[in-house]
Amino acid sequence: MTTGQRAHEIVIVGGGAGGLELATRLGDTLGKRKRANVTLIDASPSHLWKPLLYEVAAGSLDSYAERLEYLAQGHWHHFRFRLGRMDQLDRATRTISVAPTFDEQGEEIIPRRSFTYDTLVIAVGSVANDFGVPGASEHCIMLDTPEEAREFHRRHINACLRAHTRGDVKPGQLTVGIVGAGATGVELAAELHDTTRELSSYGLEKIDPDKSLKLLIVEASDRILPGLPPRLSAAAAGRLSELGVEMYVNERVVEVRKDGMATASGKFIHASMMVWSAGIKAPDFLAHIDGLETNRANQLVVRPTLQTSRDDNIFALGDCAAFAMPDGRNVPPRAQAAHQQATLLAKSIRRQLDGKPLPEYTYRDYGSLVALGRFSTVGNLMGGLSGGSIMVEGAVARFIYWSLYKMHQLALHGWFKTALNTYAHFISTPIRARIKLHY
Repeated sequence: MTTGQRAHEIVIVGGGAGGLELATRLGDTLGKRKRANVTLIDASPSHLWKPLLYEVAAGSLDSYAERLEYLAQGHWHHFRFRLGRMDQLDRATRTISVAPTFDEQGEEIIPRRSFTYDTLVIAVGSVANDFGVPGASEHCIMLDTPEEAREFHRRHINACLRAHTRGDVKPGQLTVGIVGAGATGVELAAELHDTTRELSSYGLEKIDPDKSLKLLIVEASDRILPGLPPRLSAAAAGRLSELGVEMYVNERVVEVRKDGMATASGKFIHASMMVWSAGIKAPDFLAHIDGLETNRANQLVVRPTLQTSRDDNIFALGDCAAFAMPDGRNVPPRAQAAHQQATLLAKSIRRQLDGKPLPEYTYRDYGSLVALGRFSTVGNLMGGLSGGSIMVEGAVARFIYWSLYKMHQLALHGWFKTALNTYAHFISTPIRARIKLHY
């Protein structure tokens, strides 16, 4: 950048896996060299890898210990962080508006602000889609944020303490109903099976996990994990059956009440706590925002370059982007897709500043892994490793599942810090409770 030339303004909205990785990469390249000002905007002050939320809900992960502060990451990697939730866009003036931020008492902390961009990247992820089912939003907990996951954990711990203290624990008294048998629902059920047994062993002996706790999953499709290969679904179903999880397939929930769920077939399935994980959509504010093209799930339609279909200066990545593959299906909402897209955009934006043509994105499916409790994982690996698809289970699958999170940490911290963090985690394991006993 020559003397007197204004720095290019890059604004990234959303600090999920893709958005934070992109801000870090651009900060380390363009921001560090003063070629651009990189600003990351998010409604939360800290980051937690979203695939870990089911562990937070089950109590097996301390979200405060695993979170990453955006301000600190920005300081280390040469980008600015601003707290707030985007709610408006003015493409004519290249300006976004961020809603005011309030504290727990309703007092305004940060007023409404506007940010001007030259390049805008929208990476706001997804939220649960209840499809307008009556009672779903009132009686089900969604697992979109660490706060919601902690709220579920708080309710579960309180229910266990209440049952143990009163001493009148009845069979099936602690019934958790999960709507949706995607990865989140299946992983949550398996993790709750393990952590509730751990809780009982810590002194709540009046709770017999095999009798007191009842876990059930309700799925509208004909099998659990409908988006994954049938053999993977069958393996997961077999493991859940071993754990005593009840599975209701071909049952579409049409109403949620305080004490359970009504299905289209006329069944009523009782539950004392319910979680909704039956579908996702992009946040509602994106629906036709300032004329940008969106689909029914509020996702921004993007071209092969990840530029939005109606504006070359606006990109979208991750769950909020609708990228059509050659077979007509959209890229699935997975962390691996967000990681791939962030890696591409880090190169694309640098090329854009240099006036070079932008590369096109091609989704590479490296397979799927589903954790089924502490010691069990199933999945399939795809691509160059096998030339097709191979199924993996047990310790090998668990190691690969663990390594996915490490890849995310590598993108944010590099090899040295990630290695130190991993070592610190292992040496502290003997003095940490297996389950988080407070909230």
